[in-house]
Amino acid sequence: MATVAERVEADPERTWLAAMAALVAALVGGSLLFPRIVYDGFLWRYFWGPVVADGEGATCAVRTDGTTTLLDSAAACQSATGYVARPGYTLVSEAGYVVTLLLMLGGVVLLLRRLNIGTSRKFFYALFPFMLFGGALRVVEDSGIAAIRAGVEPAIPFPWSALIISPFIYFTVFFVTLAAVVVTVTLSRRGVFEEFYRPLAAIGTVVLAVTLAYLGYLATTTTYVAFYPQVITVMLVATTVVTAVTWWLVETYRPELNAGTAHVGLLLIWGHALDGVANVVGLDWMPALGAGPNLVPKHPVNAGIVDITSTVLPASVLAVTGDAWPFLLVKLAAAVFIIWIFEPEIFEESPRYAILLLVAALAVGLGPGTRDMLRATFGI
Repeated sequence: MATVAERVEADPERTWLAAMAALVAALVGGSLLFPRIVYDGFLWRYFWGPVVADGEGATCAVRTDGTTTLLDSAAACQSATGYVARPGYTLVSEAGYVVTLLLMLGGVVLLLRRLNIGTSRKFFYALFPFMLFGGALRVVEDSGIAAIRAGVEPAIPFPWSALIISPFIYFTVFFVTLAAVVVTVTLSRRGVFEEFYRPLAAIGTVVLAVTLAYLGYLATTTTYVAFYPQVITVMLVATTVVTAVTWWLVETYRPELNAGTAHVGLLLIWGHALDGVANVVGLDWMPALGAGPNLVPKHPVNAGIVDITSTVLPASVLAVTGDAWPFLLVKLAAAVFIIWIFEPEIFEESPRYAILLLVAALAVGLGPGTRDMLRATFGI
């Protein structure tokens, strides 16, 4: 009788599908058998509830005895009984997204292997516009919330807006990207293109441009979306400078750290630097730039670092430096650590999986960074 390892190696695609089906069955079955514990206390509280609250522009959503109530004040949310879900992320939801990401990466590796693509670094570069697109698309939903608060019907009402709210936006962007990959690979193999990388990048650039054009349209035709060119200018310049300094330090003093990733590492540092800079500017320097009030952190890690910094440093120092700057240092350290662990042997032994992991590593920094940059740029 074949061992489990042998069966997995013989048919990894069927094994992956079986594992995903088992997970879905466990969640659905648990929700039916133990709705209050599995659905209300886990799935709704940490995943769907925040989407409902976000999509409806509420301060929080409360789940009690199978009924959802929307509340519009922090005090009411604080005193509410039942399961309370607020817009944004929690440590539990982020852990769930990490697990989902790892499972999806396994499936994508199998798909890329079937298509016989994904071993070239050109594939990594071709996917770069789609990562920017994901962050920009999330800002479209942010503009919808701004419309609700201004008393205007959003262009994408809830529940359809859930498709561009986490975690569903990841699947939306994934399927858009997957469709572009399949189309360009198919056309390339039929002789329309010599290689599919540039057409794939072109599609990503087009969907990104359309999304940005829509945000620009809102900025010129509505009162609830503004445009602050000084914000995006400062962020992009600061990100590039910080990246250049970090890259110079690595290449000068520890070049072996980047022996595996080479110039891919430069792009990875830039993406995570953008996330850090966007948080520093958006959370601390908006009034100084004449761009309205500061934004609020959307992730528990950002919020935790801000809370720790504001507790440790005296008010006189915070008045000058702000309290978000350590997040930039954390992001730069994380980026350098990532390029360090990608040794040359990884690309030799499993280039497809290495490229895909680098795509995921860049996306988790560049996606949120793009969203925060554009939120600040458009004042939403």
